[in-house]
Amino acid sequence: MTGPAGTELELKRDHFGAVFLVLDATGQPLHVCRDTRLARAWAAPLARVLARREARALTRLAGVDAVPRLIGYRAGVLTRTWIDGAPMQRARPTDPAYYRAALHLLRRLHAQRVAHNDLAKEPNWLVTSAGTPALVDFQLACAARTRGRLFRALAYDDLRHLLKHKRSYLPARLTVREKGILANPSLLSRLWMRTGKRVYLLITRRVLHWSDREGAGDRRF
Repeated sequence: MTGPAGTELELKRDHFGAVFLVLDATGQPLHVCRDTRLARAWAAPLARVLARREARALTRLAGVDAVPRLIGYRAGVLTRTWIDGAPMQRARPTDPAYYRAALHLLRRLHAQRVAHNDLAKEPNWLVTSAGTPALVDFQLACAARTRGRLFRALAYDDLRHLLKHKRSYLPARLTVREKGILANPSLLSRLWMRTGKRVYLLITRRVLHWSDREGAGDRRF
């Protein structure tokens, strides 16, 4: 598809709409558009809710590097900047500096009262060409008014998911404290594993047909 800004490259299409990378006339990335107007009729209301959540979170994080910058959200179309990088499951980062920087990035998110809330998915972690971390896909993010109990639990789970990835790719560098965090999931996480995740897997695998590592193959962008 070609528009006034150049070429639109479709990155993903599912029940909740489509995601396009807009390229300039030379083929360089300009920005990313998430178009919920292309969602299935039954999924459109939820698609718009998720887009608004992402817009709120990115607005809150406007001064934070290594997350997309919101360009605009209007009439069901969210436009954000492009971050060039490889998803974690491809890059398989083993540099300890990556995880130190990722921890610092999470602290910056949480200082702005934003919990990503979807960091179990490796595709939401990028490894840039400089070897540094970046985060994408803030559709499930929580932009909280206060650092209340629920927000602290979500932030803790963000940290646990990062440490799970570190355990996968760099287990020898886990500290005693980090091992303790991994061994102690939050109450919210325990409830999710016992109840909510079963519903999630039923919907994603039977209805949406996401079957590989909770969407690692089809929710990359």
